[in-house]
Amino acid sequence: MEVQAKLAMNQTRVQDDADSFHDLFTAYYPFVVRQAMRIVREQQAAEDVAQEVFLSFYDTDRSTVENIPAWLSKAALYAACNYLRSEKRRQDRQERTTADQAHTTPSSEEAWLEKEAISHVQEVLDELDERERTLLVMKYSGFPYAELAKATGTPVQSVGTILARAKNKFRRLYERIRGEEG
Repeated sequence: MEVQAKLAMNQTRVQDDADSFHDLFTAYYPFVVRQAMRIVREQQAAEDVAQEVFLSFYDTDRSTVENIPAWLSKAALYAACNYLRSEKRRQDRQERTTADQAHTTPSSEEAWLEKEAISHVQEVLDELDERERTLLVMKYSGFPYAELAKATGTPVQSVGTILARAKNKFRRLYERIRGEEG
């Protein structure tokens, strides 16, 4: 009986804590958002900061907090500064990534060679019959043999053989076209 009474008291205390937190949240949320807005200057970011502050406040033993508005204000200040530092690091990373990508942009010669290779591949694919073209394109798009067989009306056991022949034919035609250009 005594254990049940203690459990009931604990449940009541937890409920009272939740109710008091809800009341504190409702009363101080706009205040915390305003404090964060002074630093981050964006409404959405300030609201995110306020949520972080209240999550931290929820996990804090509120009986040890002497001045709740001061605690929330200071926590909002720290959280907003952390947010700004985090955003600055994210932007720096993004700029470095963009700069790295700019350095790896292909030259006009490389772009032209790539277009020429694509043109050759398209030309060779046009010379293949429909079944060979379908098998090659589907295989290199990641389709399994069962799907290849279904799409071409070929028995699954024959797909590998027909695919190997199509690859060899493609290779011969591609080398012939490249040889004509060179």
